[in-house]
Amino acid sequence: MIDPFGRPITYLRVSVTDRCDLRCVYCMAEDMTFLPKAEILSLEELDRLCGAFIRLGTGKIRITGGEPLVRRDVMRLFDSLGARLGNGLRELTVTTNGTQLSRHADALAKAGVRRINVSLDTLVPEKFAAMTRWGKIEKTLDGIFAAKAAGLAIKINAVAMKGVNEDEFDALLAWCGEHGFDLCLIETMPMGDIDGDRTDQYLPLSMVRARLRKTWTLDDTDYATGGPARYYNVAETGRRIGFITPMTHNFCESCNRVRLTCTGTLYMCLGQDDSADFRRVLRAGASDDELDAAILAAIARKPKGHDFIIDRSHNRPAVARHMSVTGG
Repeated sequence: MIDPFGRPITYLRVSVTDRCDLRCVYCMAEDMTFLPKAEILSLEELDRLCGAFIRLGTGKIRITGGEPLVRRDVMRLFDSLGARLGNGLRELTVTTNGTQLSRHADALAKAGVRRINVSLDTLVPEKFAAMTRWGKIEKTLDGIFAAKAAGLAIKINAVAMKGVNEDEFDALLAWCGEHGFDLCLIETMPMGDIDGDRTDQYLPLSMVRARLRKTWTLDDTDYATGGPARYYNVAETGRRIGFITPMTHNFCESCNRVRLTCTGTLYMCLGQDDSADFRRVLRAGASDDELDAAILAAIARKPKGHDFIIDRSHNRPAVARHMSVTGG
């Protein structure tokens, strides 16, 4: 699959649910209305779509949400996709808030998952409860260490927010080094109505990186995971830190990914609203050839880049849908 700008599309992110057991302030409104079951693709439909993407050249699939591990029987999908590893699929990963990892870490490893991303924006219990609206950090930490015990490589994802957690990055980096985790910092993105002024939260990661360099030695590396992060080796810990900067320096020129929602909507770009409806295609009884043709037609519409801006005059998101709808 090659998009109109010559970029190979080898990475599919699949949201298996819009539901979550937390309400992180940058991701969801507190009073969310979730989708009815009839609009959600079955696990079998998701598996068939993933199989088509693998057939067309997708080598990496990341399962996301919402919180993917709250979906009933989701391990059936992991097991089915894991069986394709080495047969077109090179890597199967997951992004999670960690709350369900104590139950699922061993099964994920058995299915063929080798590394995971866990969202953790703070190590302070009271701040964690405020940022997630009702979460308990102990449950997430227990999940993280269950995943480590299961042999999964762990990357901690933290959204950088001005006045919220900007005083914690040194502590997070040290904690990750102590436990053998990589850390990835992410600029907050203007998606969805979250009942807050995100212009007050926006923190340029170029500024964060400069601050960290006063304490840590960050060496250039060509390490990459297939995603948008730019990584540095941290000499003092032997681990890595990554920066995802959709606002200060977009990563569109090397974009290799598309995103499939739990309703079967394919977004060719996180920061654009153009999409393709694969639920309709599947439920109309499409053959494999027709499904492949529909995917290739969608890839042919992939835009050159996103339109992320923060509308400071009207305090509106650049994209109306919540991050939880598209998938992490």
